[in-house]
Amino acid sequence: MTGLPAWFREATSVADQVQALLLDARLSRNLTTVADSTALLTHVRAGLLARARYWQRPCAAVLFEVSLETRRLLNAGRERVVPDHVLADQERLVPTAEQLLAEGFAHVDRITVTTPACPEPAPIP
Repeated sequence: MTGLPAWFREATSVADQVQALLLDARLSRNLTTVADSTALLTHVRAGLLARARYWQRPCAAVLFEVSLETRRLLNAGRERVVPDHVLADQERLVPTAEQLLAEGFAHVDRITVTTPACPEPAPIP
């Protein structure tokens, strides 16, 4: 998190705490729960998996397969453009479906995005 402004780090910390409270509130009642998380880092995914295991709930992942070229195109249209080196760093962190399954996800749905406005589901062999 180095290089990010303090307000961003604080907001992210608070958002993480709120997400944890919401996850526990829903999982404790056996409700289907969707956690919207980029989760590029293994330890973040491990935390989500641990929470699901604690509440004895299966955990599935949705893997969006978006080429770096497409993400650059989408990024160029944003109001606040992310530096290109950040996109390249993120590209290196995206896990594979096999990696997600090995980490403990019960199921992985892949969605391949071929154009900025056209996501297409892709079957997993």
